[in-house]
Amino acid sequence: MPNEQHPPEQHTLLTEGRFDGRAAFDTMLRGALSSAAQQGWKEIVFSDPDFADWPLGERASIEALQAWSASGRRLVLLAQRYDVLERAHARFVPWRRMWDHIIECRAIGKTGGAEVPSAIWTPTWFMHRIDPERSRGVCGTDAASRRALRETIDECWRLARPAFAASTLGL
Repeated sequence: MPNEQHPPEQHTLLTEGRFDGRAAFDTMLRGALSSAAQQGWKEIVFSDPDFADWPLGERASIEALQAWSASGRRLVLLAQRYDVLERAHARFVPWRRMWDHIIECRAIGKTGGAEVPSAIWTPTWFMHRIDPERSRGVCGTDAASRRALRETIDECWRLARPAFAASTLGL
């Protein structure tokens, strides 16, 4: 029956529990971006040491971010460093420049003393890659798990400094 099936993006987002592998991670990230636009999430947090293997440079990811980016929205990026993101995600960098007013980026650097989690956090859903090398982790809507992940991200944020500027001004 058609009414019993969820669209792929919604089903991916609503999935709770463990995931395993790069394909599963990419699918869930794409689904989260689509759901963010469809459901009008006010805040999204992306956290990763360098975002090297995130599909942020894909046309579909940028289109979903563009659809999501409206008044009153906020995207937070937390990383160890942004050099890989700048080189590997050519479509994301100009989008970031255009939407600088809703994006806040910080880097903890190598000496920050904390390990940046590989995760997406929203007020209603999260995805946490506990083993980024193998793209294994958990996702879901559990409030306690979301809160614990946000506390970890907030601690790293507190230690981090502004980074990944939308433009570089020089004299």
